[in-house]
Amino acid sequence: MSSCVSSPFNAIINYDDVYVEPLILSALQSRLPPNSYKVITSLSDHSFQDTPCLQWRSYESLDFDVALSSPSTCLINSYIYRKAVTRKHYLSTTISNWIVKHPTSLLKHHYKPTVVFELDYAEFLDDALTEADSWDLRMSMKANLAREGNDREYWILKPGMSDRGQGIRLFSTETDLMSIFEGWEAEQPDSDEDEIDESLSMQEDANEKDYLVVSDLRHFIAQPYISNPLLLASLSNPPHKFHLRTYVVAVGALKVYIYRPLLALFAASSYRPPYESDELQRHLTNTCLQTESGSGRAHDGSVRLFWDLPSSVPGLGLDWKDFVFDQICAVTAETFTAASREMVTHFQPLPCAFEIFGLDFLVDQSGQAWLLEVNAFPDFKQTGEDLKDVVQGLFEEVIDVAVKPFFGIEGKAPTMGMMRQVLNLDLGRR
Repeated sequence: MSSCVSSPFNAIINYDDVYVEPLILSALQSRLPPNSYKVITSLSDHSFQDTPCLQWRSYESLDFDVALSSPSTCLINSYIYRKAVTRKHYLSTTISNWIVKHPTSLLKHHYKPTVVFELDYAEFLDDALTEADSWDLRMSMKANLAREGNDREYWILKPGMSDRGQGIRLFSTETDLMSIFEGWEAEQPDSDEDEIDESLSMQEDANEKDYLVVSDLRHFIAQPYISNPLLLASLSNPPHKFHLRTYVVAVGALKVYIYRPLLALFAASSYRPPYESDELQRHLTNTCLQTESGSGRAHDGSVRLFWDLPSSVPGLGLDWKDFVFDQICAVTAETFTAASREMVTHFQPLPCAFEIFGLDFLVDQSGQAWLLEVNAFPDFKQTGEDLKDVVQGLFEEVIDVAVKPFFGIEGKAPTMGMMRQVLNLDLGRR
């Protein structure tokens, strides 16, 4: 992948995020010789054919034409096509297709079976489920009608293309599921114009209602709810549910690294099983929702370093964190392998690109790590002010594994122990 460029390169840093951009600039200063690069404000400031260039920008600001026309001298911080992993319904398809072809794949035991369906309006829910491969879901909802709450199998609904926890709901019967969609439709604005404006701003405005325009999104997934999450009573009593945010760096076509400092993101309210409380603040660990709820806990103890969590956990060995981390590494490698091998239309790593993904995992009481989702351009602000150095450290490692090799810059090797390479595929792209 390296172009072995020895001349200084120009760097355009425009991430459109006041939390992230200073950390990227600081990481460049920390890991690169001062005469090896020059920060510029726009691509028009130089001829990229003659001067190597780094674009580290928001996805919407990236000039992919420049990168594709000069792949040996222009490095960008995102792939163009990667929805095979970043869209929930595509990720489900990626993994299910892989498991069909590789029935012994470890993904079978680290990703919950998923029902993918399309829906325009609530009244067509029954038809949508009939058309989907939803036998297990339908039988489960039917059986739940005759069960008490603590014996029911609960499911979690996720819109395929939403983020920040928007639209996630719990349900156990078809009546519950229908009520979710009917509720969203009842809350939609009256006019088409208002509907479009509201739906586009929903995820950006923390004060918007949490409804979805069903016909705009269409794609939904339903998964069995993990009802036995690992709870750490030694941190709080009663304990709060948490998930692990893992920063993964994909480089070229294709190496994949995992940043060892994982984050543990805790729910705003203490955990209670869904048959006792369906309050989302007890079940969802997305810190964006905590901020929006006004709880004030988003960066007040709800984000911790994984390796600082208690080593002594009832039912698990003292090495439980190493066990979880090893699972995360293996599952990540298999997921990106599946996307690269089986979903080539929707996952196309470029030799002149790298990208940081945020993978979320939930650990159950047995220590099993379950992949929840893969996020492109993860919300680094969730890390908070107290752990800002974790994000800067990530960017520094990215410079070592992605930027320096591309531009042929000699220097300090990646910090031992901070990055673990979990995948090295030659996809034949140069």
